[in-house]
Amino acid sequence: MAQYDEATVTHAVLDSVAKCGDARFRTIMDSLVTHLHAFVREVDLTESEWAAAVQFLMETGKSSTPQRNEFILLSDTLGVSMLTVSLAQARKSETLKGATAATEATVEGPFYWPGAPDVQLGANLADGVPGEPALYCGRVTDVEGRPLAGAILDVWSGDGEGNYDVQVTNPPQMRGRGRLRTDDEGRYYFWSIKPSAYPIPDDATTGTMLRKLGRPNWRPGHLHVMVKADRHVPLTTHLFVSDSPYLDSDAVFAVRNSLVVDFEKHSPGKALDGRVMSTPYHVANYDFRLAPSKAGPHS
Repeated sequence: MAQYDEATVTHAVLDSVAKCGDARFRTIMDSLVTHLHAFVREVDLTESEWAAAVQFLMETGKSSTPQRNEFILLSDTLGVSMLTVSLAQARKSETLKGATAATEATVEGPFYWPGAPDVQLGANLADGVPGEPALYCGRVTDVEGRPLAGAILDVWSGDGEGNYDVQVTNPPQMRGRGRLRTDDEGRYYFWSIKPSAYPIPDDATTGTMLRKLGRPNWRPGHLHVMVKADRHVPLTTHLFVSDSPYLDSDAVFAVRNSLVVDFEKHSPGKALDGRVMSTPYHVANYDFRLAPSKAGPHS
């Protein structure tokens, strides 16, 4: 008869994991069990502390919605999201030695909402959204600088007051979001607002954890962009506002120097795309570079 105690239980669990037929899943679970059991021993975790941890995870799930994933926010603030993104980028870089580096990726964040409306080049994604207007423009190319026609940019951001649409509309209604395609020369341009720094939501488990740790919950101003093109690796990234506070203390550890962009301020008048502006506006210019892939067409 098996006898399970602090000296034998880890080996028993690892023996059960060894029977898994999926090699990759077996490797992950073997390491997870090893490190988790070592953690419990290292801190001498009590039953009440483990019960509190389980309750914390239950509350995290209850706080999640299709428009706000509290587990992603928790992963972001623990640096796990950025670590997985960085490891993925490093793996891709190994296959591109000698080529210009692809645009760096960063975290998706908890507020991605599939199904943003398709819009034309030059559209204003932030119609009725508070904030200073900004024209975003540039090109999407491969790592050799060749333009990628018909590439899809899926864009979203908070407003000029630091709020996402899902935080200020009830029921949630899409604002500040859109999908557009590059022209034959790989160019894109659209209007939105200059994003503001904002505190990440602290009304659920992630906020509880940060307060307990004494950590700030602010993020620098940024625009989210997903970029996809046929036979190229999809990219999920940000454009960070260069004069925003919190670039050196991002609560989710997502800032990368190559993604920090100057927002050049312009007086009222005709903008680069021909639109006549009655108020001051900003221009942010950035070129996205995508790595090659053996994958099929994007959707």
